[in-house]
Amino acid sequence: MMNLAERLSRIEEPQTIKMAKLSRALKAEGKDIIDLSLGEPDFKTPDYIVDAAIQAMKEGYTKYPPVAGYPELRKVITEKLQRDNLLDYSPEEVMVCTGAKQCIANAVLSIINPGDEVIIPTPYWVTYGDIVKLAEGTVVEVKSSLEHDFKITPEQLEAAITPKTRLFIFSSPCNPTGSIYTREELQGLVHVFDKHPSIFIISDEIYEYINFVGSHESIAQFPEVKDHVVVINGLSKGYAMTGWRLGYMAGNKELISSCEKIQSQFTSGPNSITQRAAITAISGGRASSDAMQKDFKARRDFVVSSLKLIPGVKVNNPPGAFYVFPDISSFFGKHGIQNAMDMCMYLLSDAMVSTVTGEAFGDPNCIRISYATSMENLQIAMDRMKVSLAKLNS
Repeated sequence: MMNLAERLSRIEEPQTIKMAKLSRALKAEGKDIIDLSLGEPDFKTPDYIVDAAIQAMKEGYTKYPPVAGYPELRKVITEKLQRDNLLDYSPEEVMVCTGAKQCIANAVLSIINPGDEVIIPTPYWVTYGDIVKLAEGTVVEVKSSLEHDFKITPEQLEAAITPKTRLFIFSSPCNPTGSIYTREELQGLVHVFDKHPSIFIISDEIYEYINFVGSHESIAQFPEVKDHVVVINGLSKGYAMTGWRLGYMAGNKELISSCEKIQSQFTSGPNSITQRAAITAISGGRASSDAMQKDFKARRDFVVSSLKLIPGVKVNNPPGAFYVFPDISSFFGKHGIQNAMDMCMYLLSDAMVSTVTGEAFGDPNCIRISYATSMENLQIAMDRMKVSLAKLNS
């Protein structure tokens, strides 16, 4: 065995990517797999954004861009934050990265020292914990439950804080649960953070435009904590631009400058052509995003209603993102199913439907189902799952 770096032992390849790889391999063998594992919109990037990218190449935007992003793009992002979120940032308080994941990594590496504690409500996106571990921080999980729509309370937050707490990471709308914190719920958390001003907050808002219940609420709107909040967002979900690889972050100027320093050593500035297309996408508003949102809501309604008809499955009605996170623990102990990973492998082999184990997100009783695929695929997948799960109940 090769003698590689010890840090590799602290992390794993995300289960979402593992299941997607397995699905692709089975499809290559001719299996009729319906992949509900990846959080990738099935829509094409809107034509006006593609046209802007082509025009950018013709105009010569094929050179190294600035590390923090083109000034025009950073300015457009500040205008978006004011337009959509009533948040005031200067261009110097914004930078763009190769996806929201790199934004989060930049922030964590800028904030965390070895031994620092990072509070993460569970369930959480698979990558949060591993980025913290790469920074040699300690993950402190705060459990939520389906009964409370997978959201934590101020009392739970307060109980988790210690003198070593340095950072809090959460997403709203949430991956994997679709949960959304209301303004009042965020205010409750802010009352706790206001007593602990040394704690930073990473607010992952990448699913902002996929919200079925009202306007998006950012924790950065509260002046008591804004200076310690890092807002993370991007174009992959709202504009169907996953492969374009562009995210952005907004926060305190000193922190953003530190993130730029780290990014300059890892990747430098993100793709120049994508940046030019992003200017057009963000400036163009959210009409295309709203159209996609309507389709996502119809899919959500169908998947939730279908799952509720399956005996043994417990599911809530997530108000955002494009996931459901059902509790399937009633099947444990039946026909060799001992845990959520067993369930995922069973559904893959018996129903030919790919899902992701909830263990990867910090909840071993659930599985994540992405409905970012066509209604036709979802109808087939739900029919297959119903038949397969009925076998376990027999």
